Order: sequence, then structure tokens, then C-alpha cells
Amino acid sequence: MTLRVGVIGGGQLARMMIAPAVELGLDLRVLAEGEGMSAQLAATAVGDYRDLDAVRDFVKDVDVVTFDHEHVPQDVLRALVADGVAVHPGPDALQYAQDKLVMRARLGELGIPQPDWAAVRDAGELQAFLDAHDGRGVVKTPRGGYDGKGVRVVRGAGEAQDWLDALADDQALLVEELVGFVRELAQQVARRPGGQIVAYPVVETVQRDGVCAEVLAPAPAASERLVRVAEGIGRAIAEGLGVTGMLAVELFETDDERILVNELAMRPHNSGHWSQDGAITGQFEQHLRAVADLPLGDASPRAPWSVMVNILGGPAEGTLDERFAAAMMEHPSAKIHTYGKAPRPGRKVGHVNVSGDDLDDAVYEARAAAAHFA
Repeated sequence: MTLRVGVIGGGQLARMMIAPAVELGLDLRVLAEGEGMSAQLAATAVGDYRDLDAVRDFVKDVDVVTFDHEHVPQDVLRALVADGVAVHPGPDALQYAQDKLVMRARLGELGIPQPDWAAVRDAGELQAFLDAHDGRGVVKTPRGGYDGKGVRVVRGAGEAQDWLDALADDQALLVEELVGFVRELAQQVARRPGGQIVAYPVVETVQRDGVCAEVLAPAPAASERLVRVAEGIGRAIAEGLGVTGMLAVELFETDDERILVNELAMRPHNSGHWSQDGAITGQFEQHLRAVADLPLGDASPRAPWSVMVNILGGPAEGTLDERFAAAMMEHPSAKIHTYGKAPRPGRKVGHVNVSGDDLDDAVYEARAAAAHFA
């Protein structure tokens, strides 16, 4: 009997699970937030992922549940588990991707290297932390932030006063030391329920305005120590948190040669889009293998270098579809992926992958192909 995989969330990550699900012989079903979402080809239901009744109605016809995002509330997740539904990743793991304060505390217990941090509830606590860290810090809302949202670099407590004023009695903000880093990295691993883990090469991510713009795989000039430490961190987190499915660990490589954990994502992630075309087993297939408890695939690269360039915003006039032919004609080595989204400034509407023997050539081809959609 065909295994039925239910994905909660109808965004581009669910969309990119469709093709590998077909190839694996899985029946993919999607609970979309609304009509016309990116994953509409596989959407079998439309509903609010925060509504337990709507989610229960969706999962009654699937064998295992996974996610396009980490925002499904804990009470909904735990109700599904209590109902006997297979949920991957489960709520015990997913809580660490949903709340940055909970994540920081648990990573500390596991001995994972990370920036200095504190939970702060008022201006006095925040200023005390800043005073102890050269008068600067990064303030984050613990829940809901992404792509630079919910993050501020501050040099005085007053710069976060509006966030402090909005806190409920049982809430706090996260403040972290402002890390002096030379670049940002990402380490992806996949883990099955039984514990099998495979690791992808550590990659370099290039951020612009808080949004991932490019990924270089593997990370250029990565020492053997860096590769070993990054993979060790990824494996330790996957095992220590009981993650099932794909795990992306965003990292800082600091100017004093430390590797520190920035944030986590328990799903396919932008830093792994290169693997669709550049790895023997791409992250979307790997995620489905893991949550379906199938043997994990080889995560080795297909070529010495792969480059991913995000298509951000899209054309000011017209549609992305109108640009395909010219981009494909001029850059036949480029693999172009679009998300079925309307153009909007700053919005991720697609990405381009290029693999090859020369990094500079791959970077040029990927950027040039992506420029057709600007």
C-alpha cells in the first residue's frame, strides 16, 4: 500500500517535495493555508494549521505528518501525537526550532558552542548584558522571526524598548553577543526515527539585508577541522534533540576561529536548495525518506562545486514565466526553480542552481541566470 505523507503548510518547500515524492512512490498530500499556494498541485485541503479540528480532519487520511514550516502550535502537535499520529519532527524536537530561548538553553545543556546569551525582561537586564559585551548585542524575538525579521542590533536598551513594552508577564526577549564573524555557514544533516544520520557538506551562505542570497557548496577554503567540527555539531544536535527529517544548523565562523550555532531549522532549508541538482540525494527527497523511515540516500556532491542564487523580488513588470526561455537559452547549465509566487520586493520567488568544476564559473552562471528574473 502506498505510504501517504501529509505536509502541513503549502509553501515552496512543500512544492519542492512533490517531484521526489512521485519518484519515491509516496502519496503526498498538503494542507495549504489558502487557495493558490506554491504547493497547490498537491494541496488536498485548505485550512488553518492552528485549528486542531482542521488539522485532525487533514491527518485522518495520512500515515505520517511533516511540515513546510515550524509554526504549528505545540498544543496541536501534542494532540496529534496523543491521537497516535506519526509526526516528524515531533513536538519534543520541534519546540527547539520554535522558540529561540528554549533552543539556547537546551544547546547549552548539550555543550554545543554558541554565542553568549541571556533572557531579558526589562531595560535594566538588557542594558546589563550590553554593558558586559562591549555595549552591543543582538536582540531577537524568541518566536516567529525569519529572514532577518524579529532581529535587531542594539547599542542601548532603549532601542528595544517597544519590544520590551509588548512583552506579557511570562515572556522575555533573547539577547546575544554581537559575534565577530568572518562568514556564515550552514550544516545540514538528515535523521531517521531509528537514528540513522547522514550529513551534507558544510556550505557558505551569503546574506543580504537579513535574507539568504547565495549558497556556495561546499564552503570554499574549509579546513579539515572546520568540516569535522561543523558535521559534529550537526550530528550532536540531531541526536540530542531527537530530530527526525532534515535539520539545518546555521553557523558563524568567527574571527577567532570558533564555530558557533546561530539558529536551527527542522525541515528542508534555503541553505540546502543547491542539493536538488548538486547532490546525489537532494534535501527534499532526503526529508521524505527520513520522515517515511526509508533508508537515507547518499548526500555526496555530484560535482566539485555547486552554487545557489535566490531570485528575490522578481520582475517589476510582467511574470517570471516570461523570462524562462531567455534564461534557459543563454545559461543551459543552470537549473531554474520558481515557486508559483507573484513578484514582490524582497520576496523569495525562486532560485537557480549551477554545478561544475570551477567555482567562479558556477557563480557567474548562477548569478547571470537569476538576473533574467530581476
